[in-house]
Amino acid sequence: MEVPEPRKVSVIVPAYDRPLLLREALASIRALEGADLAFEILVCDNASASENQAAAADSGAIYIPVSKRGAACARNAGLRAATGEFIAFLDDDDVWLPEHIRPHIALLDGRPDLDAVIGRFVCTDPALRPTGPAWPLDFPGERGALLKKMLSGYYPQIGATVTRRRVVNVIGLFDEELYGDQDWDWHLRLARKVALGFVPAACVGFRQRSAGTFDSLKLLRIKYARRVFLRHALKERQIWDSPLEIWKAHHGALREHYDYFSNAALERAREGDTKGGWQALYGAFKALLASAIKDAVRATPLRKAAVFLFKPNYASRQKL
Repeated sequence: MEVPEPRKVSVIVPAYDRPLLLREALASIRALEGADLAFEILVCDNASASENQAAAADSGAIYIPVSKRGAACARNAGLRAATGEFIAFLDDDDVWLPEHIRPHIALLDGRPDLDAVIGRFVCTDPALRPTGPAWPLDFPGERGALLKKMLSGYYPQIGATVTRRRVVNVIGLFDEELYGDQDWDWHLRLARKVALGFVPAACVGFRQRSAGTFDSLKLLRIKYARRVFLRHALKERQIWDSPLEIWKAHHGALREHYDYFSNAALERAREGDTKGGWQALYGAFKALLASAIKDAVRATPLRKAAVFLFKPNYASRQKL
């Protein structure tokens, strides 16, 4: 009996000067290969690190140097080079989990009307220890409900997404002008222009950075998150019942950034990092001004941080 050819999946891995984590990511991809699946791994490196090139070679991946910085540029280089039937992704600091890929392809095979499938991800600490359950818990299938959820704070994880290669011809490449949230923008274009499916499988270990190590990057991302939200929310006016609903969705989309800086302001204050505390306080007000004003007069972490920064001697007596 003739043995069927393995399905070819192009896996795009943007890399930036983290060769040890890159090796871990590539090993997690290769671990899922089998007689039914063959991976064309494309390591798209915009750091020009020789260690990254060696890691790619050791895993049998294709190494693609990318001269322009940014994950969007790296992913686009991979999309241009991909030859697989399907496209998948993995950031160089994350790992695939054993349940990934095959459920996606099975759903795409059974549903020719679908062009992409999203799965669950598991947030982990830097040592890949899970910090919560697989997320999201559910997935609204209808286009309008899905768009509302995505514009209200649901950020699909790019490593848990698999698409047919033809999708790129429909929605285009990643926006290289977006330094942050270009993957959220790409997922929103998926939701707006093609049919999406969902598999309730834990697909990716999504490594979170240590607290306090990326305040500046997080602050920069606020403007890109707002830009992406407005770009898509205003183009899909028909899904909203009122301007108030758009405002609430915007609040949900920026809430994660607000909560981060609200808590970070208090942590920096406790650590005696006055400069970092002021920066985090600014980040909270920049993310959600109305919420920051409201929380500044209530018993919240943001108010406690503000009291310390304005009156450190008084705050220390109150055992902040």
